[in-house]
Order: sequence, then structure tokens, then C-alpha cells
Amino acid sequence: MSVLNTIVSLAAAASMMIGGALVEIAPQHNPNGMLFLVNRQEMVCEAYVPVELVEAHVPGSVRRMRPEAAAALEEMFAACKEETGATLISISGYRDYQKQTNIYRRKLRSVKQNVAKAQEYVAPPGASEHHTGLAMDIGQRDKKHLDAKFADTKGGIWCKENCWRFGFILRYGEEWEDITGYKYEPWHFRYVGKEKAKEITEANVPYETWMTGYRTEIIKGLLKEAEGE
Repeated sequence: MSVLNTIVSLAAAASMMIGGALVEIAPQHNPNGMLFLVNRQEMVCEAYVPVELVEAHVPGSVRRMRPEAAAALEEMFAACKEETGATLISISGYRDYQKQTNIYRRKLRSVKQNVAKAQEYVAPPGASEHHTGLAMDIGQRDKKHLDAKFADTKGGIWCKENCWRFGFILRYGEEWEDITGYKYEPWHFRYVGKEKAKEITEANVPYETWMTGYRTEIIKGLLKEAEGE
């Protein structure tokens, strides 16, 4: 391929990315998609609210999530009860900007304004996955508090091994702290859809790492298509 043809092909690929392929090439930036990425590097504005939120029909509190995530949560809770006898409970689903602000300020006060310490577990406003409506903190009926001991409960063990079947991933693994920036949270599960949850779980990497590889493959595919035109 000539240099001119290469430039034309790359320009065509770039045009695809900017146009109709933008959602495909950067799914982590699509606020209506299941792969929307929110962390301390990819934050949302105060005005952001998911298009639709519903109440998940499960035991617990703060049960609002995006419809797809809520339906999957109901299925997961029912399956856990059937397969283990353990009753899972919702502890914290959707949280808006102001709610996250209040939680973050309380955490700062409790650690004497030590920002690094506060952010080990609590995201600053705009950086919380709970703002997407796709995340849920889960507990067990006889283990309501959010701490690492949930990982050793019947429900916690089952969730870690089976959440992918319902489209969820364990978001903050113990071995991923340097990448995610958060301490181990065996209670925090994020909905990404069944197909992607299976892929991410099989890859056994944090979501940020998987997303980088996923986007690279999409870009390669688009460039290959452009070169063939």
C-alpha cells in the first residue's frame, strides 16, 4: 500500500471513529451503555443522571439501578438463594452526586482530612461507579456491614464465583489495588452484561485493563476494514 493510500485509509478510520463508530470505539465514554467507565480518572459531572432508574425487587435498601442491572440483580439473588440457601441483600445501588459528596465528606472527617486514606474505599463525587446506576454493594442477611469478611460468607463466595453468569463482575479485587486505586471490596459488583462479564472474568484482570485491550482490538479491526476499502 502506498503512503498516500495509507493516509487515506487512516483518515477514513478516523472519520468512522468520530462519526457512527464513536460509541463502538469508545464504549467507556457512552453514558447510556453497559460499559460506561467511571473512576477517578474518568469522572462524570454533577448534572449526570442515568436515563432510567428502577427499583430492584430484592431484600435490602438503596435498590435503584438501571433496568438491565436491576433485572439481573433479581436473577442473581434468586439463584444464590436457590443454590446456597443464603439470602443476599442490597446495601447501596444508585447514588447521585450530592449523596456521594455527603459520604465522601463524612469519610474525610473520620480520617482527619487525609485524602489518600479517605479514597482507599470512598470515591470523591463524580468518580463513583454508583453514580452510573450499574453498581451494587451486596451483603448477606446476617452480614450487613461492608467489610472484607463478606468474602468468607456463603453468599460472598458464591457471588465471586457466579456473578458473571448474571452480567456482573467483582470490580475491586484484592490483587488489583494498584490499578483500580481502591482497597479490596468483595461486596462491590458492577453490571456489564453477560457476554462481557464472562470475558472479563475469564481474563481475570481489572475492568480498566480489560477495557484497554478491548478498545485496542476494536481499533485494529476498524483500521483493517479501512485498509481493505
